Amino acid sequence: MTARKAPAPGSYEAFLAEAFGGGTETIRGVEVRIPTDVPLAMEQRLNDLRESESEDDLHELVALLFGDDVFGRWIENGMGAMEFKTVLAWGMAHSAGAGVSFMEAFEMVRAEEAGEGKAPSRPNRQARRAASKSRSTSTGGRSARTSAASTASRRKSSRA
Repeated sequence: MTARKAPAPGSYEAFLAEAFGGGTETIRGVEVRIPTDVPLAMEQRLNDLRESESEDDLHELVALLFGDDVFGRWIENGMGAMEFKTVLAWGMAHSAGAGVSFMEAFEMVRAEEAGEGKAPSRPNRQARRAASKSRSTSTGGRSARTSAASTASRRKSSRA
C-alpha cells in the first residue's frame, strides 16, 4: 500500500481537509472516516428507501456514509441492532455538523425508540393557554381585565 500524498496547498483537496476535517474513528474494529457532510446521493436514497427493509439497501446507505463494505464487517464483528442505530445516528449528526458523542447518539436513539422523537416536547394547547393567563399575586386568581378605554391612545388630529 502506498502512502497518501498530502494535498497541494490551495487545492480543492486541501480546502476539503481544512474545512471538513478528515478524522477517523474505529467502530467494531473497522476504521471509518468521520462523516462531515451528507453525500447528495444519500439524501436521495434515504427518500427512495424510507420503507425498505432490504439488507442490500442498508449496505448501500452505510457505504455512502462510512465507506464500502463497512456494514458487512460490522455484522461480522458482532454489531447489534441498537448499536447500529446508535452509530448511524452518530454518523448522521456529524454529517449535519453536530459533533455529538456516542452516548449522546445513544440517548437520541433511546428517546426515539421510546416515542419521544427528536423534537422537544411541547405542552398541548390547553396547557399553553393556562400558562399564558396572568394570575393576581395577592390572591392567586386571575387579574381583572383592564378596559380598552383606559389603555387606548387618544387619536390626535392632524394639522394641515
